[in-house]
Amino acid sequence: MLSVLRVHLPSDIPIVGCELTPYVLLRRPDKALSTEDVPESAPSDGHFLRYKWYRIQSDKKVAVCSVHPSEQATLQCLGCVKAKIPVAKSYHCSPKCFSDAWQHHRALHDRAASAVSENGNEEEELFGRFNSSGSGVVNTASSGSFSSSTLTNGSVPLYPHTVTQRSGGVTWIEVGRSKTYTPSADDIGHVLKFECVVVDAETKLLVGHVNTILTSCVIPAPSPSPRRLIPVSGVDMMGNVDSDDRVSSGTFTVLSYNILADVYASSEFYSYCPSWALSWQYRRQNLLREIVGYRADIVCLQEVQSDHFEEFFAPELDKHGYEALYKKKTIEVYGGNINTIDGCATFFRRDRFSNVKKYEVEFNKAAQSLTEALVPSTQKKAALNRLVKDNVALIAVLEAKFSNQGGDNLGKRQLLCVANTHINVPQDLKDVKLWQVHTLLKGLEKIAASADIPMLVCGDFNSVPGSEHKCSAPHSLLAMGKVDPLHPDLLVDPLGILRPPSKLAHQLLLVSAYSSFARMGAGPGLEQQKRRLDSTTNEPLFTNCTRDFIGTLDYIFYTADSLTVESLLELLDEDSLRKDTALPSPEWSSDHIALLAEFRCKPRPRR
Repeated sequence: MLSVLRVHLPSDIPIVGCELTPYVLLRRPDKALSTEDVPESAPSDGHFLRYKWYRIQSDKKVAVCSVHPSEQATLQCLGCVKAKIPVAKSYHCSPKCFSDAWQHHRALHDRAASAVSENGNEEEELFGRFNSSGSGVVNTASSGSFSSSTLTNGSVPLYPHTVTQRSGGVTWIEVGRSKTYTPSADDIGHVLKFECVVVDAETKLLVGHVNTILTSCVIPAPSPSPRRLIPVSGVDMMGNVDSDDRVSSGTFTVLSYNILADVYASSEFYSYCPSWALSWQYRRQNLLREIVGYRADIVCLQEVQSDHFEEFFAPELDKHGYEALYKKKTIEVYGGNINTIDGCATFFRRDRFSNVKKYEVEFNKAAQSLTEALVPSTQKKAALNRLVKDNVALIAVLEAKFSNQGGDNLGKRQLLCVANTHINVPQDLKDVKLWQVHTLLKGLEKIAASADIPMLVCGDFNSVPGSEHKCSAPHSLLAMGKVDPLHPDLLVDPLGILRPPSKLAHQLLLVSAYSSFARMGAGPGLEQQKRRLDSTTNEPLFTNCTRDFIGTLDYIFYTADSLTVESLLELLDEDSLRKDTALPSPEWSSDHIALLAEFRCKPRPRR
């Protein structure tokens, strides 16, 4: 007979907007163990599983801290109430908590005031616009019972709640009848109960005991201070991250973001991040909310697991109008489950671009060709062991569906080449890292030679900027177009792949987008952003921030002869991340920060 052996939840703290799917271990009639569902529509040996979710609601409302959501609130910010900020954001667990979070909290007040003055809809501006059919939705309605009899959670309609028990001021309210449940704002501060029981398919009678789990109190999903686009000219006021005005202006935005693959997000490496905030079920919703909120025309993501691309990001971003391209890392040197291989994903808005051509760069194949040509046969195995590091790059040639409105460009196709890569090589193999970046740039040079086309090079290069010999050679090659022959990174080159040093050059005229902040004069927001740049490199002080490392690894490079930077997404500082934390955190779900730049194509000269 079918029986339930074990039931548990992947996370002990439920969060608003994040699916809860219990792990249910079964013993089937043939004694085999299974975790597959047995619904009423497909019973096993005359039995199926029935699920129910309940909210355990006390007459005494419990508020939770907006900064430390596992703690009970002891004070409330009345300024939030006056500004009509969602009430969950107003609670704090102690005066110190409120004081430490003030810089972050004040941004909510400023943003609310700005949003009201702009369009009166502060909630939409504060927390982003979400398609109600997507799983990125977070319900920010005030607490109370559902009024609609057709509201759904999971796949089963929720009809008027059944009060199963009321005792000592406690009420159990049925809120779901499927295996998966997504907590809503109504659940904040309440314990949930999950029930699983075997049912006889013919008699509908319960078989065996009812398996139950009680969660801790549901907490609201933390949200970071919103980041805004800042014009680098300093002429206009700071703008919303919104694409509507760009359709007519002929500009476009590009986002680059290493989202931290789940396979790398272990509690061992990120012990400072709460387990519930490190869980993939939470992080994927928080990442989606952030990515969608930027409303970029082109999105370059790194460390996207192949299963997460197919099952989550591609379908979810499709709902928001994005077409998807993907290249996973090569599998020759990767062990384990193929689904845990990550790669690069590029998305673009269908209403703004169409895909002309896709190139896939596999550095492993380039390594094999190189060793065949340069390395003696007796050293080929050792050479491949050094060079084969599984990294890839994804290059997309896109055609714009909008015009720069320039008279010289009427009737001409506007193409754009976008490269997306993650150069992940151990620090002791600096020759391999530089060789991979050089290989990518030579490939882009070939594309540039075949067409008059602007270029963007986005990604996590795991290479820090610096002045003279203090920067990494890959950054020097990208930003300066060459590497000094005396650069210390060239000292270790056992395979001779970097010789002669004069070959380490390219002609693409690449410039780092974020260096535009340093080149501009005074203006709204610019001085603050300049303080968040390294004065010697004109790059952000950091794009990666953990307990063990803080520095810049991520870049958006562009060809300055064909593109101009119009605006940039504001940089974070350590106050924005809060004093006592590193990344990932409950607010920011990657150890990297997203970079976003708005570009305009320069008019092409007449020929």
